[in-house]
Amino acid sequence: MATREGWQGWDEYAPFYDWENARTLGRRDVPFWRNVARQANGPVLELGCGTGRISLPLARAGVDLIGIDRSGPMLARAAKRLSAQRRREGLKKQTRLQLVRGDIRHLPFTTGSFDLVLAPYGILQSLIRERDLTATLSSVADVLAPGGLFGVDLVPDVPNWREYSNRIQLKGRAAGGVHLTLVESVRQDRAKHLTIFNQTYIARRGGESKEHSFDLTFRTVPIPTFVKRLEKHGFGVEAVLGDYRGGAWDERADVWIMLARRL
Repeated sequence: MATREGWQGWDEYAPFYDWENARTLGRRDVPFWRNVARQANGPVLELGCGTGRISLPLARAGVDLIGIDRSGPMLARAAKRLSAQRRREGLKKQTRLQLVRGDIRHLPFTTGSFDLVLAPYGILQSLIRERDLTATLSSVADVLAPGGLFGVDLVPDVPNWREYSNRIQLKGRAAGGVHLTLVESVRQDRAKHLTIFNQTYIARRGGESKEHSFDLTFRTVPIPTFVKRLEKHGFGVEAVLGDYRGGAWDERADVWIMLARRL
């Protein structure tokens, strides 16, 4: 059997990503990252920008931002939204956002290009091997200017997700008169610290129905271990937060946020 990669499944997820996240996370994290990004003294890089859920609001707020993602279908949706936003803005104000297709393990930018690098909403948990995380942290350290900030947001409950099979998780209307049903199964590979989500989206329109199935795999590194990884790559951790209001972190916190400075 071929070795699975963490980026697999995201192309297939693209048509459903915004629909699902609007019903789960929503935009709770956007104000937090917007406030962080506004304090940057230079360009900002977002890792795994996807459909532009965070990149677009930050750029609209005046942040000079580059979003990078490996998934062509995800970036195509971000580009479509960016074009629509620029048409609304007209010539007087153009959103400062550039979308780049690339691998976050090998960032295609020159040394010290950015004052801030963001890794929001668990993107680093898609790095399912230790060497993947090592390569990414090394690449971030290279493109981040000395004194620049690295913001990491992990989803804390992924490794504790209870295993189940074929559970209906979400139902509702989507664009174009389509009715979507998400049927999900979860499996834990505790030896490798992996959580595998098998997702099947059933799209119904009129009397027709079509299924779209794919897997998403995540690896979670505990906060104390992650802090050591950051320090090993030349970062000084300035804050570990437990919510998007700046609250203190503990293992039961709603989110796991680390803000680390490039030394």
